[in-house]
Amino acid sequence: MNNKKIIGIDLGATNIRAGHVNENSISKIISSRINSNGSVAEVLQDVFNIVDQLIDESVTAIGIGVPGVVDIAPGIVYDVQYIPSWKEVPLKKWLEERYKIPVLVNNDANCFALGEYYFGKGKGTDSMIGLTIGTGLGAGIIIHQHLFSGPNCGAGEFGMVDYLDHCYEYYCSGQYFQNVYQTDGEVVFQKAKMGDAQALQWYGEMGEHLGNAIKMVMYTYDPSLIIFGGSVRFAYPFFQENMWQRINTFAFTKSLARLQIEISELENSGILGAAALYYDFSK
Repeated sequence: MNNKKIIGIDLGATNIRAGHVNENSISKIISSRINSNGSVAEVLQDVFNIVDQLIDESVTAIGIGVPGVVDIAPGIVYDVQYIPSWKEVPLKKWLEERYKIPVLVNNDANCFALGEYYFGKGKGTDSMIGLTIGTGLGAGIIIHQHLFSGPNCGAGEFGMVDYLDHCYEYYCSGQYFQNVYQTDGEVVFQKAKMGDAQALQWYGEMGEHLGNAIKMVMYTYDPSLIIFGGSVRFAYPFFQENMWQRINTFAFTKSLARLQIEISELENSGILGAAALYYDFSK
């Protein structure tokens, strides 16, 4: 890393958060609502409004993570989740034209992985997987100290791999309880915290599916470190036993012995990871 000030932006479905990132510190964090149902221009203005509050002559670059597919080189964003108008948005071009500094754009799961690698529990490792388990199941892949996005920013879409009668995301995310039992995941989480037997059983079932997903990740990338992010990570105590029971059936014992699974404790990981796009790019 170098001692340069980067604006990191975390664009979500209803909010945008941004801040200055400088070495190991983050400052001047700003958050605001976005008009998710607005036009392309209206949502873009929401982005401009927050950057306008942070930009100054000391800022070297802007990094932004978005919940959608990105053509990385030109920085074109496609099909942003929960922002219907953002079907094909040349975000890098428009931001660079306005602010006259380099802009890097990537998927939010990739930004999570970079945030953990540079600022969280991935510091000091050579390779790792950042697995975001929330409304969906996403991942970012670090190989030999660099983010691996794939040529179409599609690397790490483990949740979309066929599994049983659907895909892994159907069974290995916060959607599981709604998909299978037509019950809100937050309700199940609160019941599990109170020791409800049925809620704990359901988490155990989800843990088994997640264990199978992790085995698939291990067979394809052989990671020694996987870091969980996303809202479901807070329920880890409720599903870890069943998850590990499935992981422990992995065929290659040496890989299994070396595997570490950590739970993210990083605050503002979306902002930090977006800024870290610049660090990864400038290595």
